[in-house]
Amino acid sequence: MRFTRALSASLLLLALAAAPAAADSSPTPTASADGDAPTQAGTSFRTATEIEQGRTATASGSTGDYLYWSFPADAGLRPTVEATVKLPETHASQTWQIDVYDGLRRRQSCQYGAQTRTAAADASSVELACTLRTVRAWSEAWANDPLPGTYYVRLTAVGLTTADLGLPVGTEVRVDSKDIGGSAAVDGSLAEPLVPGIAMKSEADEDGSEDSSAVLSAIEPEDGWSSGWWSDRWVWTAIGGALAALAGVGGYALTRGSGRPSRVPPGA
Repeated sequence: MRFTRALSASLLLLALAAAPAAADSSPTPTASADGDAPTQAGTSFRTATEIEQGRTATASGSTGDYLYWSFPADAGLRPTVEATVKLPETHASQTWQIDVYDGLRRRQSCQYGAQTRTAAADASSVELACTLRTVRAWSEAWANDPLPGTYYVRLTAVGLTTADLGLPVGTEVRVDSKDIGGSAAVDGSLAEPLVPGIAMKSEADEDGSEDSSAVLSAIEPEDGWSSGWWSDRWVWTAIGGALAALAGVGGYALTRGSGRPSRVPPGA
């Protein structure tokens, strides 16, 4: 019984010590004031406007334009991209679409959300949303899993009539992420996140150069890129192992009996 109580106390101390580490492993970016949010969009992947998660970026454009933004997403996060298009007073029926690409410019499928919507002729706005799959720290070369790095958002109208080309529109784009945690953890991690210019930066670091002008993306997660090996899965694995050991000790204590059977003579 003394051993059981000691093991229970050790388990409690382990859980209390590990809980803060799990909470700090990969925090979700929090919303902040939009005073410094971008007010324009890029027209290609290379000129995509960088936005931080939790802020609403705005931009003015014309129907028929391709509008691009980019944002960082780290391992263990499930990003959701939301876009609102404010349409002109007079227009025909329009279909708008939002696409999300990863750092390798591979189009990522939406787990759920209205990625494409059609606005009626009398509609004043149309809202789109795309929730990606959870970003993985590592993946097979043949897989199309979302990986840590820069993600690109492309917003455009499809199937426009000639009369609607060039009409002015206003757009709002916002990205938020949910921290999935250790349930999405994998064994392995990328050497570097898929960020534009990261390869040139690595070469400059190896040569001892301090020139960082080659880095095209300056936006990264609030607490930097995670290493990919740590997740709260380790904490729950340790707790599970301790519980298994405690269960084994308790089972042994219940089945071993009280000692020498009473029917056995003392001298036997």
